[in-house]
Formats: sequence, C-alpha cells, structure tokens
Amino acid sequence: MSGLRRVARQAARAQGHDTREERCDLCAEPLPPGAPHRHVLQPATGAVSCACRACAVLFDHDATSGGGYRLLPEERRRLDGCRIDDAVWAGLQVPVSLAFFTRSGESGEVTAAYPSPLGALRATVPPDSWREVEQGHPDLPGLVPDVQALLVNRAHGASEHWLLPLDDCYRLVAVVRAHWKGLDGGTEVWQRVDDFFRGLTEPTPFTTEEASWASP
Repeated sequence: MSGLRRVARQAARAQGHDTREERCDLCAEPLPPGAPHRHVLQPATGAVSCACRACAVLFDHDATSGGGYRLLPEERRRLDGCRIDDAVWAGLQVPVSLAFFTRSGESGEVTAAYPSPLGALRATVPPDSWREVEQGHPDLPGLVPDVQALLVNRAHGASEHWLLPLDDCYRLVAVVRAHWKGLDGGTEVWQRVDDFFRGLTEPTPFTTEEASWASP
C-alpha cells in the first residue's frame, strides 16, 4: 500500500495540502509538483511505485522484464453492452456488488478483489466462471495481465463495467476504506463511490482525508 499512499499524497499536493517534495521511487529524481506521473507495479509483491518520465519509458511498450516492474497503463474504457447477469456473477463467488478482477501474468489465474473497510479482500475466481464473463464482451479476453483490471459496479442497481489501470482500482479501495461506516457502509461511502465513477471521465483527485486513509 506504500505506492497507494503516494498516489493519494500526489492529489493532496495538487490541492496545496501537502508541500513535501515527491520523488521517483526508482531513481529518486524529483517529480514535477502538481503534475500527473506514471506508476509501475511489481507483480511479485503487488507494490505500486511512482515513476518519473524517464523511468516510465524504460518499462513502456511491454518492456516487462527490467527489475520485475510493469508500467501501469493510462487508458480507461467503459464497456458498454457488457453482459454479466446474476447467474454469472454468482458463479464468480464474489459476495458483494463492487469488485475488480485481474489476471496473473505468471499463473494465468484471475483474482477478484473487493473494497472493504479493511482494504482489498481477495479470492481466486473459478476458471469456468471467468470464461463465462469473457463471453460477455469482446474486450475481456484481452485483459492485460497484472496491470489492468475489470471493475464491476452492481451496487444499488448500478450496472457499470470498466477496463482500468490497477492504480485506479486502488484509489477506489482507499475511498471505501476511508468512508465506510457500520455494516452497510452508510450513505456517504456510496455517494463517494458514485463520485469515483463519475470522475473516471474527468478524474477527481483524493482529498486530504482520503489520502490519510489510503493504507492500514
């Protein structure tokens, strides 16, 4: 979660709430204050790190071997017409209505993760059930291992399906963890989740409060 803390601090800094200098985690080069930058993932550990432009170029164009890092993509794509009905969802064995799915580049296994007040809870998805999901949209078999996720929102009657970079999903985890109250989360957390999905077309940075809740 250290990388997630950095993502949150970046947004707080952009709003003038955090004046600490931010540096690339790979080469220690200062990052432009208030400007967006890329992130890299270490699949072996799940750690997300900040990367300056020069370091990001090293891992671009599927350059996945250097130091075990993978560059997280930037594209966000809403999958209109994606079909995951109640029966298919039940087969995924996800006990909630908000979750994201990633495929391991090493094992090929698909993992479901769902935001909770304790962070992201994870479970392996049955292969047959995932194949049914892939049949629901032509883009799903092309899910990029490790760094790209299918995010599904079925909460409170919603039906949204997005292909997102993994750090976006970590942002959602931080939102839920920061604002969850009681057994069902409370009204505020679901308003924040709605704001998150609206912000996928025009991203809204974390608030200072969300930044402080981004990790255990």
